[in-house]
Amino acid sequence: MSYIAIEGPIGVGKTTLARQLANDLGASLLLERPEDNPFLPRFYREPASGALPAQLTFLLQRAGQAEQLQQHDLFASDCVADFLFEKDRLFAQLTLGHVDYALYMQVFERLAWDVPPPDCVIYLTAPVQILHERIAIRGRDYESTISGSYLADLSALYGQYFRNYAVAPVIEIDTSRFDFVNEPSHYAELRAALDKRAPYTQLPAGLLL
Repeated sequence: MSYIAIEGPIGVGKTTLARQLANDLGASLLLERPEDNPFLPRFYREPASGALPAQLTFLLQRAGQAEQLQQHDLFASDCVADFLFEKDRLFAQLTLGHVDYALYMQVFERLAWDVPPPDCVIYLTAPVQILHERIAIRGRDYESTISGSYLADLSALYGQYFRNYAVAPVIEIDTSRFDFVNEPSHYAELRAALDKRAPYTQLPAGLLL
């Protein structure tokens, strides 16, 4: 069994690629369910009061999904997920104050101890302007207030985290220049990188870290 996690900031295309890969590989699919988080609209309206319940709800949801990775039926095939359990604390670090973050980390550490690590992480990136455009196109009302500064800070945290990630091979993809949906040659390059699984790969090739 191979467990592939796809990560990146809001609007970068994680779910699209997860569905495409899972279908191609005949793999099980695990997806985030933001629509199941009743505190998310409140967080985007009132970050100060909505951040902690939104983060804890996501954490518990992802912990439940991670348990599915322990189940026999998933281990019978590959698994593709559009989230990485560990990254949840990146959002918490960005959105929570010191006291709330300390409480969050107590819960996180109790839930994270038995979460299986991925065999490979696909880390998607895009400029903030493009992320904003994609968020607008999908038309979720509660995401309409997401600021450019929030997306920039989140993207910076992702970049720092995954460029120092040593748990599994990482494939970084600039989705503003690499179209795995409409360009078969791009998708073939991604599949080749998955087969090779070098410690850190960037697509398109030739980008500087």
